Amino acid sequence: MMTEKELVIDDVITDAMATPSPAKSMGDPGITPLSPTHVLKDSEENEPTRHPYVVVVAIDFGTTSSGYAYAFTKEPECIHTMRRWEGGDPGVSNQKTPTTILLSPDRKFHSFGYAARDFYHDLDPTESKQWLYLEKFKMKLHTTANLSIDTDLHAANGKKVKALDIFAYALAFFKEQALKELSDQAGADFDNADVRWVITVPAIWKMPAKQFMREASYKAGLVSRDNPDQLIIALEPEAASIYCRKLRLHQMVDLGSKTALNGYSPTENVGVGMTQGDRYVVVDCGGGTVDLTVHQIRMPEGHLKELYKASGGPYGSIGIDYEFEKLLCKIFGQDFLDQFKIKRPAAWVDLMIAFESRKRAAAPDRSNPLNINLPFSFIDYYKKFRGHSVEHALRKSNVDFVKWSSQGMLRMTPDAMNALFKPTIDHIIQHLTELFEKPEVTDIKFLFLVGGFAESPLLQQAVQNMLQGRSRIIIPHDVGLTILKGAVLFGLDPSIIKVRRSPLTYGVGVLNRFIEGKHPPEKMLVKEGTCWCTDVFDTFISTDQSVALGETVKRSYTPAKPSQQVIVIHVYCSEKESVSFITDPGVRKCGTLKLDVSGTESPAARREIQTLMQFGDTEIRAMAVDVATSRSVKASIDFLSQ
Repeated sequence: MMTEKELVIDDVITDAMATPSPAKSMGDPGITPLSPTHVLKDSEENEPTRHPYVVVVAIDFGTTSSGYAYAFTKEPECIHTMRRWEGGDPGVSNQKTPTTILLSPDRKFHSFGYAARDFYHDLDPTESKQWLYLEKFKMKLHTTANLSIDTDLHAANGKKVKALDIFAYALAFFKEQALKELSDQAGADFDNADVRWVITVPAIWKMPAKQFMREASYKAGLVSRDNPDQLIIALEPEAASIYCRKLRLHQMVDLGSKTALNGYSPTENVGVGMTQGDRYVVVDCGGGTVDLTVHQIRMPEGHLKELYKASGGPYGSIGIDYEFEKLLCKIFGQDFLDQFKIKRPAAWVDLMIAFESRKRAAAPDRSNPLNINLPFSFIDYYKKFRGHSVEHALRKSNVDFVKWSSQGMLRMTPDAMNALFKPTIDHIIQHLTELFEKPEVTDIKFLFLVGGFAESPLLQQAVQNMLQGRSRIIIPHDVGLTILKGAVLFGLDPSIIKVRRSPLTYGVGVLNRFIEGKHPPEKMLVKEGTCWCTDVFDTFISTDQSVALGETVKRSYTPAKPSQQVIVIHVYCSEKESVSFITDPGVRKCGTLKLDVSGTESPAARREIQTLMQFGDTEIRAMAVDVATSRSVKASIDFLSQ
């Protein structure tokens, strides 16, 4: 292993060149080793510090529905879910509220959830075109390739709004609701400084999306930038996992026996089976994404270890809504549907609500048809648009499964409804099948199905058929609130998950001594008589590598010139495990590491800034120290493309 090594930022910005001193002059051959050094913090540092928070409030900001729950740090086993909301839906009972938001024509926040939906629905059609109504907007953070602070969303009327504003409005709404409920309980104003906030995000989200949620929280006044630790980002399937391993037998259904688990005393945990070393999979099926995580339980504390990196994709239940939309296009024409959504946005929302309650009635053994109420303005507008009736369109279309009923409804056969589920369920099953083929994913004792979509009997049956009895399939009773309750538990003790797997390979571009025969000649750079190899990928951590909580990767950097105030280092990532150069296919620039070295002038001839990065948490963190003075240096990693 070479001891001498020089790191230079790939695109050699003159004022931001990171050049660590050659290690031998430092008398420490290990200062900038070629391979990452993982340092475990001293065990006493790892002890959870007693946090001054009085309560932990978790917000489950979902694609289709959202809610919050909380627990006081003095009674951690008592989790409260938010007060019931006004205006539920027929056939949908839960404590969460739809993730819908309404802004007035002057773009001020008006309402959220059922209140937003009902108000929007009651507006006069001419008026409603001026109001901005948004739903199912969370997926935009997953699907936008170069997410930034300026990413836009489209309201139902087609107008653009800044995504950051919408997310901040929604979080501010939950902050206000939760503090109001806590104040009512306490009989006095509850101080936000006493709250530790937890926000859940899908585990398959990339770092920019996680950072975007954090930025929205700052904007919403949930926490301030000066106190970032007051907010924890929790991963949805991890939260579900923490809750599931605490389940008692009467709190769940075993799909194998299809009854609440009997035969055991109802006070035992799943723990009838959950013992040291047990492996289980959590499949979090939400509105937007399906997220899979594989955990192993480590007794006696019940700490969790991730066995395979989080996987999944955009296979949530809104996929079924899109299939329904495609069906409507087939019958009534894309041109009509596009116009109808813009001209009668509230009626379109109504139609999708009607579909939602029928969607929940779909089941494998269903034989009677499902009727969907078409709003009057749909029937009326179609006649104006096409010059013939909805009934005529249905007769003319070649869609066998859908008929017009005499009561003025769309009548779908169960087969027609099941066909709408098929593409989404097929994606999930394919993904699960691939996951179970991985060598790390063997001997899985339980599969926990959680998230709102887990309630679907069609999905349950498909998972059963795929597993063929290889694992016990467990569904918690309050399946829609599993993530929320787990997120509260995570906020009370974030150190519960001790080992994670890195979702990507991360590193920086550096210069290494050029070695004939090993390095490609086109990468050679001659500097002051020495041959260097450019663009070398210095790996911090590899994809699917195990990394313990608190474990750090150490690197040293030196400002290019003494007067330099900020060192900027580009961070690269790749899905591949081994990367040689930052120019390799599949490697992309994903962030910047900034070291603010102003105000730490040092007597040393060459200042050395030692940087520590942590990859074992739900977010990547950086810390830095000026070695000569032992003073801490402000370090930050930014993943949102500017």
